[in-house]
Amino acid sequence: MNDKEKKVGQESDETESNGSESVEAVKSNEQAPAEVEMLKKQLEEAEAKTAENLDGWQRAVAEFQNYRKRTERDNENLYTGMKGDILRKILPVLDDLERALQNRPTDSGPWVSGIELIQKKLADLLEAEGLQRIEAVGLPFDPNFHEAISHEPSENVESGHVIAVTQNGYMLGERVIRPATVRVAK
Repeated sequence: MNDKEKKVGQESDETESNGSESVEAVKSNEQAPAEVEMLKKQLEEAEAKTAENLDGWQRAVAEFQNYRKRTERDNENLYTGMKGDILRKILPVLDDLERALQNRPTDSGPWVSGIELIQKKLADLLEAEGLQRIEAVGLPFDPNFHEAISHEPSENVESGHVIAVTQNGYMLGERVIRPATVRVAK
């Protein structure tokens, strides 16, 4: 084979290989858009699934936070209720000590001083627990805080206002533990 024949042979090999490469390139170009479309569709499906999972996770976190807050609030209400029940049972002791001090003998001795000290300690202890006395004398009657035992005519107090307190009322925070028992002016 001479050089010309070699060149022609090489050129024909190149055209054959170029031809087969171009056929493969055409086939792959036809497959590429189909593959791209398929990959885009898979990507969209994956993004939709991711968004769905994220939404579900966010809802679960929000539900758990709401559950935790509700549980804390319920526990706080239970604690306050139990505390109020216990304090309500102690209030008659405080009332008895106050009545004893109101009717003390004229010759006060160390015994009366001891009773005053006990009453003050008990009142301070209850106040430290959050118990507050409901003020009533001279204020308008409020059925949310007062319990009327009588309606009496009075020249000194305006009608519908409290004349006197017969038993002190108490609150624990915003909750009435025991309403004040009062006499109201007509």
